[in-house]
Amino acid sequence: MKNILMKTKKNISFIGMPAVGKSTVGNLLTQKIDFAFLDSDDLIQSREHQTLAQIISSKGRSRFLEIEEQHILSIDCSHHVIATGGSVIYSPKAMAHLSRISTILYLFVDLKTLLTRLSDITARGVAIDEGKSIEDLYKERTPLYDKYHDIKIDCTSMTAEQVAERVMAYLS
Repeated sequence: MKNILMKTKKNISFIGMPAVGKSTVGNLLTQKIDFAFLDSDDLIQSREHQTLAQIISSKGRSRFLEIEEQHILSIDCSHHVIATGGSVIYSPKAMAHLSRISTILYLFVDLKTLLTRLSDITARGVAIDEGKSIEDLYKERTPLYDKYHDIKIDCTSMTAEQVAERVMAYLS
């Protein structure tokens, strides 16, 4: 089933918490297959002429999520590895679009690992409600990642290269 799914979709999209390695693994994967790389965070920043942190700071979390949704809905490509922002799962429309155009892989790490990787959520431009912790965000988002993925890969004890190899195994 999973190999058929990979062959019937035009792209591969990564979802997961910030700092799980979506962009790193995506770039590694494009070196192994004949796909281009698209980072939705980079797309947003280049089109909005601001960093994610600046957008969130100046326009607020809700408006940022609307902007993110608009840019995800504008993606029309094939043979791409798409690294999404961690907050993409808040938009059912964006996730439906990604599901139509790609196989969705959820890069998962446990909370302990995430806490060692993700320290400065403000500078990184993480869409989080004021007063919430990384733990709160993890508990809030994990069920959504579980809802939307086609394939889940536990990256907790793997290097980015090992994750890319695991994805390759699904492609073959």
